[in-house]
Amino acid sequence: MSTIHVNVVSAEESIFSGEARFVALPGESGELGIYPRHTPLITRIKPGSVRIEKADGTEEFIFVAGGVLEIQPNCVTVLSDTAIRGKDLDEEKANAAKAAAEEALRNAKGELDIAKAQSELAIMAAQISALRKFRRNR
Repeated sequence: MSTIHVNVVSAEESIFSGEARFVALPGESGELGIYPRHTPLITRIKPGSVRIEKADGTEEFIFVAGGVLEIQPNCVTVLSDTAIRGKDLDEEKANAAKAAAEEALRNAKGELDIAKAQSELAIMAAQISALRKFRRNR
């Protein structure tokens, strides 16, 4: 069986490091599926869930708030400012943060405030979606 080494790293810590059969994540231009011996690639990723099919057949779900993906034939590296394991996602906190972002958007005065609030709102919506995917697949 062929595997690829996967590293998912946030600004604070290494979230996942191990062998996988397959990785799926939200690329900037659409969903990316990565198998061993994939063509080298560097691209930005959007907020969403990283699904890792580990070598033992189990799955790992990780929410990333955007970032950068590097693919080498035998290694995948996901770098994100924020990465949270699926089991650590908190729906109550995510919904509260989404409501705060919606409020900030309503009260935004300038273009910079609007852009910042829209970005935070997109991240929180993606986090809630990732949480729901994680719960469905458990």
